[in-house]
Amino acid sequence: MKRVAVTGGAGFLGSHLCERLLQDSCEVICVDNFYTGRKENIAHLMSNPYFEVLRHDVTFPLYIEVDEIYNLACPASPIHYQFDPVQTTKTSVHGAINMLGLAKRVRAKILQASTSEIYGDPLVHPQVESYWGNVSTLGPRACYDEGKRCAETLFMDYRRQHKLRTKIVRIFNTYGPNMLPNDGRVVSNFIVQCLKGEDLTIYGEGGQTRSFCYVTDLIDGMIRMMNSADDVTGPVNLGNPEERTILQLAEQIKVMTGSSSRIVFRELPQDDPIRRRPDIGRATSTLGWTPKVGLDEGLTSTIDYFRRSLSRNGA
Repeated sequence: MKRVAVTGGAGFLGSHLCERLLQDSCEVICVDNFYTGRKENIAHLMSNPYFEVLRHDVTFPLYIEVDEIYNLACPASPIHYQFDPVQTTKTSVHGAINMLGLAKRVRAKILQASTSEIYGDPLVHPQVESYWGNVSTLGPRACYDEGKRCAETLFMDYRRQHKLRTKIVRIFNTYGPNMLPNDGRVVSNFIVQCLKGEDLTIYGEGGQTRSFCYVTDLIDGMIRMMNSADDVTGPVNLGNPEERTILQLAEQIKVMTGSSSRIVFRELPQDDPIRRRPDIGRATSTLGWTPKVGLDEGLTSTIDYFRRSLSRNGA
């Protein structure tokens, strides 16, 4: 039985990954400081004898015995990572150093959950892994973008210098159950606003595009990457290449929720990418991975989750 550590394991993606690893007969150590992670995301796993939780901040060293490490720890929504940008950078950079140090000590295989924000506001479309990106080093998003870029550098340097078995995936917009209702991400924003009958807020004119990947597809891609041959280091894009405008998404969620919410427009935030779509050719050819869940199916599940969540909380 493999012993696997998941940093950020109580977060949106981490909780789904912990659940899937347990289904795959792994022993799972969930590592989280609960800054954005939530106990309710993993409460249903607590009775499993092969699951344990460590409250720990990855900016400090960690001493455990594991075979594999999935490094997901870092706030991923602008609201949360811009609240404390210095800590965000520390989480990406110091966190990577500490988890790589752990992997070096115990000779574990380690995967970095990187991001499409690596590409910034891209001048290449769709985005391929060989593209170096168009990123502002000085803007309000730089704490996250540059932190993740530095983490990728560290992963490659540890691989070259210390012969670690490292993996890098670049995650594009992912959605599904266990998202925070107030995280500022577009899917959760629109669903919660529609269910509450609030104005639907679009930043800019709504013509900017995103590509939305359902969480189970993303988790499957991460596990395939971890289980791939040691010479498959990445980076590998993981996302759904079906591109939608933000306005199209808003109108679709309005229809699916039966909402009468008005669509209102606000000023576009600084450095917000205009177009975002992954080229997944490398993931398909190397990992045999393509997303399976369509947007209608994924949104239905996510809307049901938020409807139940809001009902429990009396919203």
